[in-house]
Amino acid sequence: MKKSLLILMLLPTLYVTAAEKPTVEQLFNVQTVKVKKVSAAFKRQFYGLLKTDDALIHEVVPRYGGYVVKLYADRVYMRVKEGQVLAKVYSPEVFKAKEEYINSINYAKRRGNSNMVESAKLKLELLGIGKEEIAALARGKKSDPYTFVKAPSSGFVFEKNLSEGSAFNAKSSLFKIVSLDNIWMEAKVSEPDIRTLMGASKFIVSTKALPERFEAHKPLLYPSIDPENGLATLRLEIKNPKARLLPGMFATLTAESKSESMPMLPRTAVIRKMGRWYAFRAGEFEGEYEPVEVEVKPIDSEHYAVLSGLSEGDEVVSKALFLIDSDAQINGLF
Repeated sequence: MKKSLLILMLLPTLYVTAAEKPTVEQLFNVQTVKVKKVSAAFKRQFYGLLKTDDALIHEVVPRYGGYVVKLYADRVYMRVKEGQVLAKVYSPEVFKAKEEYINSINYAKRRGNSNMVESAKLKLELLGIGKEEIAALARGKKSDPYTFVKAPSSGFVFEKNLSEGSAFNAKSSLFKIVSLDNIWMEAKVSEPDIRTLMGASKFIVSTKALPERFEAHKPLLYPSIDPENGLATLRLEIKNPKARLLPGMFATLTAESKSESMPMLPRTAVIRKMGRWYAFRAGEFEGEYEPVEVEVKPIDSEHYAVLSGLSEGDEVVSKALFLIDSDAQINGLF
């Protein structure tokens, strides 16, 4: 409901009600609106980048030094499967451990002592030799001088730090394998939007590269604000089994809430001052307006939901707030 009030005085004045609340009395046509409960859902858009899921990054780091005999994963970004052989290598340390294991097995057969076998087997395991390779040694009579570096997971070879014939040291990163079955989106969020965004019930991600829209899950707000721009970061997870989404893509996040009944006001009825939101509520007498601090969240391009400060049925100024705000400042109401 809107009404127009014509005040016939010439200058704005400070007015005090019976309850001793300071108000401002305005001297021009003022339009007002009542706070009404409306069933609505908000939909907002945010922007960010796609990133690899940290849990799906695997470094291939040997626990021994050696030499590359044959390199099978010879191209960056080639796709590999879990257990696939990446390289055939020779390591003097591993070869010696294999010989010790076979000798301990032969000794145990003659003397019936298995302690040495378990110790030699443990040494191979600690060097990172796979169970299949160890089992093959137990079945055979000779140790294979070569060993195989295998992919710990399926994914893409994002880094390759050796070539065929090259040498490597223990603890050197030979490959970095990244699975894109799950991918992250990191969206930038201003502080006033944090509460709104965390109340969303549905998150949809879209990119310029793909026509599909992807549903995102598990929102996590990073516990820090970037001091340079005052933005927070919200991380979401997106299932990406076909690897259609790629790290580095620019993406749009649409956050939606469930429909609910909430008190609402048009955006023209609130004003932001000193990091806070205010509305001017109609006072006891005609033409007087009291500044009220309110907490609001955006619903769409035209409305705010009122979270606190006003109740359903309260009447507030709906337009030209900057004029009433000026009068309020002159009269010391802020």
